[in-house]
Amino acid sequence: MTGDQRRAAVDYLRFLAWTAVLVTAIALLGWLPTRAWGGKGAVLAMAVGCGVGVLAAAAGGLPVALAAAGRGREKDRERFGAALQAMILRLVVALAAGVAATLSGKFARGPFLVWVAISYVALLAVDTRYTLGVLGRSSKRET
Repeated sequence: MTGDQRRAAVDYLRFLAWTAVLVTAIALLGWLPTRAWGGKGAVLAMAVGCGVGVLAAAAGGLPVALAAAGRGREKDRERFGAALQAMILRLVVALAAGVAATLSGKFARGPFLVWVAISYVALLAVDTRYTLGVLGRSSKRET
């Protein structure tokens, strides 16, 4: 494992840790209102909705991690491509998992969809910081 690959792996794990911390914090803040809204079923829907957000964020971080690990000195166009792939993959995973869980009928639909949206938007901050930090660092090494 090269230095760039090791650093990319550590950065990705740090990104996943921040993702877990943030989604746990928002779930703790929303637990009581969600339970009051729909009972135990709504809390389960909240947990699954947050899980969809985490899954989408983790999938979206992969193209960035792979770009940082495989091509440490890549050109601007390739870095932009990795960032674009990350955004698209994140959206596709969130939509696919959200639609599948919604159509399963096993979760309270309203709370589930609200929490998918909340977790998706909240995790955008972590995703953006990770992407700009990792790909920005690659840009600085080229100069």
